[in-house]
Amino acid sequence: MPPYPPRAYRNPEFLNSPDARPIRILSEYMEPRSRLARLGINDTIVFFGSARFKDRKTAEAIAAEATTPEAKEQAQTLLRGADYYEDARELSHRLTNWADENRDAGHHFVVCTGGGPGIMEAANRGAQEAGGQSIGFNISLPFEQKANPYISPELSFEFHYFFMRKLWFAYLGKALVVFPGGFGTLDELMEVLTLVQTNKLRKQMLILIYGPEYWKKVLNLEALVDLGTISPADLDLFQYASTVDEAYGKLTTWLQDRYLKG
Repeated sequence: MPPYPPRAYRNPEFLNSPDARPIRILSEYMEPRSRLARLGINDTIVFFGSARFKDRKTAEAIAAEATTPEAKEQAQTLLRGADYYEDARELSHRLTNWADENRDAGHHFVVCTGGGPGIMEAANRGAQEAGGQSIGFNISLPFEQKANPYISPELSFEFHYFFMRKLWFAYLGKALVVFPGGFGTLDELMEVLTLVQTNKLRKQMLILIYGPEYWKKVLNLEALVDLGTISPADLDLFQYASTVDEAYGKLTTWLQDRYLKG
């Protein structure tokens, strides 16, 4: 009797083929949806930022070993990045404590990141150090990205498709904190700004840009108003914060007013 092909849903060759791409895409929507619902996760505070920043201890160790002018210059860059890493770590720690103290029947805010190193690691680390859960929406990449060890194991996800990963950032997010970063951070920031500007989000979301000294050097959004490509009101879609205290105050006040007062 000749061997018959396996059932389609048990056929790895088919499931990994181009024809089954819609099934794989749907899986990256349905499996996170099922798991997050089972764990009662409905509200997130999302952290974006560079994957290249190191914690202060690591950056200082690298700086101490730098001997050449080029190495010393690179070490100074790492030390500047470490300031942002430690700020993200502290902010996440404080927000996790606040969320645990202010949870109600309808909302419990959980820190969420892209799951990798740098600012993502810092935010997951701060939440863990506060004794709270945190989410990591990781993405499979050939370099730079692997899941950091501070994500709550039950809330660690790995995506193949960037657009499905970004859907999950936006779907549950009630606030977004954007630390300095590169192309990926810019992509994520602009995606959410576009969704808010075009009223594609059926909820209120605070977009908080951390480190105006960095971002105003990288982005001249006021020029878009001058050139007529956005309206002046579009500059009100986001806010800036320069310190952990300022960011914490703006985030908690905003979330309290919109989501925790009935």
